[in-house]
Amino acid sequence: MKYWKKLSHKEQDKIITAALDKNINYKDFTPLGIPVSKLDPNVFYEHASFLNEAPLLRTYIQNPNHIGCHTLGESEPFFEGTQQLEREIIELLSVDVFKANINSCDGYIAAGGTEANIQAAWIYRNYFQKEFEAEINEIALLSSSDTHYSVTKAANLLNIQSVTVDVDENTRAISVASLDNKIEEAKRIGIKYFIVFANMATTMFGSVDDPDLYAERLTIARVHYKLHIDGAFGGFIYPISYPENNLNFANEHVSSITLDAHKMLQAPFGTGIFIAKKGLMQFVYTKEAQYVNGMDITLSGSRSGANAVAVWMILFTYGPHGWFEKINKLLYRTQWLCGKLEVYGFAFYRHPNLNIVTIKASHIPADLAKKYGLVPDTHNSPPNWYKIVVMDHVEVDYLQLFLNDLRERANSYFQDSTPVSRVP
Repeated sequence: MKYWKKLSHKEQDKIITAALDKNINYKDFTPLGIPVSKLDPNVFYEHASFLNEAPLLRTYIQNPNHIGCHTLGESEPFFEGTQQLEREIIELLSVDVFKANINSCDGYIAAGGTEANIQAAWIYRNYFQKEFEAEINEIALLSSSDTHYSVTKAANLLNIQSVTVDVDENTRAISVASLDNKIEEAKRIGIKYFIVFANMATTMFGSVDDPDLYAERLTIARVHYKLHIDGAFGGFIYPISYPENNLNFANEHVSSITLDAHKMLQAPFGTGIFIAKKGLMQFVYTKEAQYVNGMDITLSGSRSGANAVAVWMILFTYGPHGWFEKINKLLYRTQWLCGKLEVYGFAFYRHPNLNIVTIKASHIPADLAKKYGLVPDTHNSPPNWYKIVVMDHVEVDYLQLFLNDLRERANSYFQDSTPVSRVP
């Protein structure tokens, strides 16, 4: 690890305090031209003694605006201290987690994985238009049927077509035959450029796509493509549980990655991360944002610097070894649950390096799913699957209670006792 290490609370407080001191101080300087202040002191009390030990809360009160992308040139100087912490996060994740070369990536803290995915699609649509003079009806977004709905949302917003590839019902692996057929069908209607989304843990199943499969089949089809990794769920667990993976910047086919810090990292909601190889962010420069120092090239525009500080604190509180221990604790609980399900004969899917277990709905009465907060694959019709995500609060004792209830109901509810094949 080049950047990632463990820091004590005292060390973190010192660094964050120094960063806040570099931001604008409204007591010492009264800027007349910016529409921003610290949080209203008539509503948010800023002199509480506990704030002395709470650097994140102090950051919220100071209310830094991180508009722009701080890995690129200049940014608004009023918040340069906390912007530096955001730059450190992007570099740490790029190099230490996703195997990029030093200073080879740009990125920013987004409002969530959905925004980060749309940011990727926006960049690549513009890239194809500017570099290849592509027409809008010649560009398509390519993904599997298990891919997050944000991809469909991106296609709709950007007015490009969406091409969906089938997956195997049991293994959740992409169907090569379907992929080839969908590429050829798209070519027949004039598609020449593909924006590819490969999953690093799908939302419902935790299944993982092979980006090299997409690259191979698209190369054979002689079409242009850009490949994005949606690691909104898996980005903070899969590279730790399976470091030999190919969903990172060491893979020449991968151009960008999405993360969601408010999932596995347990940051405040509304905290996503977008990272891309250098030379790509510029395709979404907004020329009209002339009053923004450095210009704005993010989908969200103004965004809270406190979210960046939260991610920075979490990463440096654990360090790489502490995070490894946390992830493996969750994987142990997940494996324990799967072992019990196998013994009891319940059909389920689980990727062995992830903490999502998806159980056939035919085994689970709806009232039991509601009692334990299981999530169905659809709310609009009878579900086929229910999922369990083994997070910090999901302890083995509670999983055992669920299993006890499930077994009591099994005799009257069982329809299919053949366990579903899992990823090897």
